[in-house]
Amino acid sequence: MYQPPHFREDDLDTQHALVRAHPLGLLITAGQSGLIANPVPFLLDAAASQKGTLRLHVARANGQWRDIEAGAEVLAVFQGANSYVTPSWYKTKQETGKVVPTWNYAIVQAKGSARVIEDANWLLAQITAITRQQEGEREKPWAVGDAPDDFIRAQMKGIVGIEIEISSIEGKWKVSQNRPVADREGVVVGLGEMPDQAEMIDLVRHYGGLTTE
Repeated sequence: MYQPPHFREDDLDTQHALVRAHPLGLLITAGQSGLIANPVPFLLDAAASQKGTLRLHVARANGQWRDIEAGAEVLAVFQGANSYVTPSWYKTKQETGKVVPTWNYAIVQAKGSARVIEDANWLLAQITAITRQQEGEREKPWAVGDAPDDFIRAQMKGIVGIEIEISSIEGKWKVSQNRPVADREGVVVGLGEMPDQAEMIDLVRHYGGLTTE
């Protein structure tokens, strides 16, 4: 990943937090079947290895797991908050006009050695944990045990588990921190007029050294 120094985010806890907040990642492999990418929900276990371990499952009919079993390289990509940034938000536009559009985003990429798992106990633990991760804050969360045991066992026959021990992880937070302060403030104001941009506004403020008032 192209990494200008001012956009790098090397703090592992911050990287992990993005993965947890945006668990639907892109599983990318380069193996016998060529280059393959599939969106998959991931579960992160930060304590399982030095940089964390990713756990997931895919449909048995999805041949990507066979490439992993054969030793394909694996890359997992997690896209956080992102937004288009118009030059009209910059004070510099009024001063010099020397500005262009850009896109703000936060993203994490992780590489590692992957293994395929077909053990029924592991698969049950995986689907139970990832369900709890997504259902936990609901008033009446659904649990795997709410479905009949024979139904769950039948469903599990159609999936394959994958575990990735992260060997390298990179974070890139491109959130206007390369712009003058007045331009960053303009981005915050502009984003505030758009729907669903609270997360990006917080990032621009935090990385841009702006107050929250």
